[in-house]
Amino acid sequence: MEKCWMDKPHEECGVFGIFNKGDSADVIMDTYYGLYALQHRGQESCGIAVNDDGVISCHKDLGLVNEVFTRDVLDGMPRGKMTVGHCRYATTGTRSSANAQPLVLRHIKGNMALAHNGNLTNAAELRAEVELTGAIFHTTSDTEVIAYAITKERLTAPSIQAAVVAAMDKIKGAYSLIIMSPRKLIAARDPYGFRPLCMGKLGESTVFASESCALDSIGATFVRDIEPGEVVVVTDDGIESIRTHCGKGSGFCVFEYIYFARPDSVINGTSVHLARQRAGALLALSHPVQADVVIGVPDSGLDAALGYARQSGIPYGIGFLKNKYIGRTFIAPGQKQRENAVRIKLNPISATVKGKRVILVDDSIVRGTTSLKIVKLLREAGATEVHMRLSAPPFLYPCYFGTDIDSSENLIAYKHSIEEIAQIINVDSLGFLEIEDLPKLAENTKCKMCDGCFTGHYPIDPPACSAKSKFEYKISENTND
Repeated sequence: MEKCWMDKPHEECGVFGIFNKGDSADVIMDTYYGLYALQHRGQESCGIAVNDDGVISCHKDLGLVNEVFTRDVLDGMPRGKMTVGHCRYATTGTRSSANAQPLVLRHIKGNMALAHNGNLTNAAELRAEVELTGAIFHTTSDTEVIAYAITKERLTAPSIQAAVVAAMDKIKGAYSLIIMSPRKLIAARDPYGFRPLCMGKLGESTVFASESCALDSIGATFVRDIEPGEVVVVTDDGIESIRTHCGKGSGFCVFEYIYFARPDSVINGTSVHLARQRAGALLALSHPVQADVVIGVPDSGLDAALGYARQSGIPYGIGFLKNKYIGRTFIAPGQKQRENAVRIKLNPISATVKGKRVILVDDSIVRGTTSLKIVKLLREAGATEVHMRLSAPPFLYPCYFGTDIDSSENLIAYKHSIEEIAQIINVDSLGFLEIEDLPKLAENTKCKMCDGCFTGHYPIDPPACSAKSKFEYKISENTND
């Protein structure tokens, strides 16, 4: 299936988990609603693993949360005290039901379920090392590499949490993990904290989630973010925090604030909604222009457009109606259908833009194809001028930590100057957020942010080889036969 929506980067996954201590909460339904709130982080597959008195079972498949978990499926799942949930967008590993998560493993020390958000930089090396021992992999994702690393350490470690801590010495890159054993629920975040992970309380239950909006969806109270490098263990005896890997650095993905996260989430002490408004205000200061109305591209461009309008004094308007009923399965197989794909998903409101000079605010430009189509819609609706402003700097370099930007060659800003891009997408002017303004988006957070896709400077070394599995290459592509 062609991914026709749209010219945007995608982030890998959302994770969710509950440990229910003694009350009557329905952890299956809470996890279902939590995944629903995290659906924006991944629309390819989803799953829930449940622990029923030490027996772990799982249901997962390709599709959206409401497609995979019908009422019959939910009613048929066992009711336990712990769950791990996951929704996936693939950046490592193909789109297949085999790669759906959580992964459930049966090993010599017991059962384990694992959900992962992020991307390892040394997955290929670790996988090859394990394969040489005769290990058989059932997926092409790096999550299974993490699972092998933990189970290998568990052979000699005194506890599952000790195995997780030891495995963290081996795996490198971005990972926010939720791990479930027969008696414990564990959350772990990589030492640089590339991807978000937070903890909340729901009565006597402890909840972990990629974003605080998932806690809100089930009425849980936000407690705190899991620190970079921290491992949190929940048992019937209470909560334990292990910080042996903390304090090694920080590299939180700044694009979480710009695009990935839901605007109603609070991450690292910063409201995503306010961070995007701040980006718009900074754009108004660095790239002012005379215009009649400011509009945003739904959804992530709306908050930034509001910030631009407030800072500039130019009126804010609703410029597009987004069709909320076009789902993941919308397919545009032919050229004509592809041209109509944007119009079906976004339709301009001519009363807002006709005869006016328009400032169009969006979060980013990757390849430029979608931006060109959106600008064309505005001009056809009667806009006399279109000035585009982006709440991110130009994408110039690949991301190795969980975003599907794998090559500079696919990035329009890598090949063209800002003036050339403006001509290509047919705008009267074009302005990007300045690199030096990135830290201002989240002034309340103490951690440093990763801006490698804009600057080429990464908190840790990039991988030495492609993350694509050898099993994803066709025979004609394989040069090592």
